[in-house]
Amino acid sequence: MMAKKLRQAAALTAALLSVSSINAFAAENVSIPTQTMDPAIHAKLPADIQKSGVMTSVNNGSFPPYEIVTGANGLDGASADLAHALAEVLGVKIEHASVSGLSGILSGMAAGRYQMGIGPIGDYPDRQAKNDFIDFVKEYVVFGVRKGNPEKINSLDDTCGKRIAVMAGGSAEQVIRKQSDVCVKGGKPAVTVQSFSDQPTSILAVRSNRSDAFFSSQAPLTYFVEKANGQLELTGTGKSNGFGDIFQGTVVAKDSPVRDAILAGYQKLFDNGTYGIIMKKWGLEGNMIPAPGINLAKAQAK
Repeated sequence: MMAKKLRQAAALTAALLSVSSINAFAAENVSIPTQTMDPAIHAKLPADIQKSGVMTSVNNGSFPPYEIVTGANGLDGASADLAHALAEVLGVKIEHASVSGLSGILSGMAAGRYQMGIGPIGDYPDRQAKNDFIDFVKEYVVFGVRKGNPEKINSLDDTCGKRIAVMAGGSAEQVIRKQSDVCVKGGKPAVTVQSFSDQPTSILAVRSNRSDAFFSSQAPLTYFVEKANGQLELTGTGKSNGFGDIFQGTVVAKDSPVRDAILAGYQKLFDNGTYGIIMKKWGLEGNMIPAPGINLAKAQAK
């Protein structure tokens, strides 16, 4: 019953985000340059996509300020702007579809229903066996808590015995489950790991005191804190929180024929300054990287 109520309320939260606060995190009067199709990059696309002129990108709901779902198949946010510019460079139309959870994204691409997930989605070596990542940002993982931080959660060490919300199937879920084992081995209470399929539900769980903290990427958490009317705050910033360098990007199926075209398209957007304009428009300067790359997390694997 609690989960059903959370999902219903989260749906309302997501709707409010999509209608009333799309541009609340974006700088006003930012003009994004119109791109022209690059014939050499277009030629990298598979023949069937060149013929149809359409690619489908999949997401798992609002992930502001990158992805803000608007209606059945609409998308706004930094990733939407990036996808639009990328589509112009590729000379195709990129359509958007939403599914439930990261597993829905990955299985949908494996089945060939979608060509890409614009993301950004976390690039980790264990995910690279079946997927490739065209990374375009660097991210950090922190905690979103109620104002005043009543449970005093400032690091992973503080999560023992606490109720921690995470995105189901995400890297933060793996980290917090490992931390729970550390807690138990140290004679402390286990972490109560609460896995949700989307960001709004997770945030609502914290705001309604059903969770003590939401452990997730700093960029979307910052967005939700800004929109919480002083009810939430960030903690654990400036700490590794169980992670090394975190690269995120667009995900495609392993060795997908669209991978190199997307990389080339991103490189052009980096080189001509469009990437920087989009990132700065959405307050994401701190997440920018010098150049896009494929599976950058591989260099971090030990």
